[in-house]
Amino acid sequence: MANETEAVKFYYDYKSPFTYLAFEPALALERSHRVQVRFIPFPVDLRSSYGGELEQRTDDNWFKVRYLYADARRFANQRGIIIRGPQKLFDSRLALQGGIYADSHGRFREYSALVFERFFKRELDLENPSALAPALAEAGVDHSGFADFAASRGPAALADAIAEGERDRVFGVPTIIAGNEPFWGNDRVEWVIKKLDAMGLRRPAREGQP
Repeated sequence: MANETEAVKFYYDYKSPFTYLAFEPALALERSHRVQVRFIPFPVDLRSSYGGELEQRTDDNWFKVRYLYADARRFANQRGIIIRGPQKLFDSRLALQGGIYADSHGRFREYSALVFERFFKRELDLENPSALAPALAEAGVDHSGFADFAASRGPAALADAIAEGERDRVFGVPTIIAGNEPFWGNDRVEWVIKKLDAMGLRRPAREGQP
């Protein structure tokens, strides 16, 4: 039917600069098309992908990492976004549980925007609950129950999300799934738009206005 809304999946990780770059364009899909974007956490293993711990990386590993961040900054500079490479390998699982918690309170977008921006300015420790609680509060979430959530239901909720990603054969982030077709990378959002257009989901111009 003409007014039906299509579900679009967006797999993300807060420590991925390319996911940060894709985040706002993914939100814009809901304004331009009849879609509902569902954000699903999927932590990527940077150790196995880029040569292990920092002190174990070879010159070739470091060349690859530096190139990828240079590429990310090229995209970021076009939009006035700051991306600084993290100075350690972060475990993002606690911050991702924060995303699930914020989503359950209807404030995922606000929380995620804060986390992405501050992490890539080197102003937020993804592993520190004392740093994440203020981010939740600033996003409009009552964070009083977050510690209990992270100690009980949070890990299982994240495990369920990872299992869904594995069923969808996600191998990296950001991955967007539209019409059962996967698109990997921030520069694939334009292809997602073409896919949604082909599915007849573009909103009339006036419908997409605030």
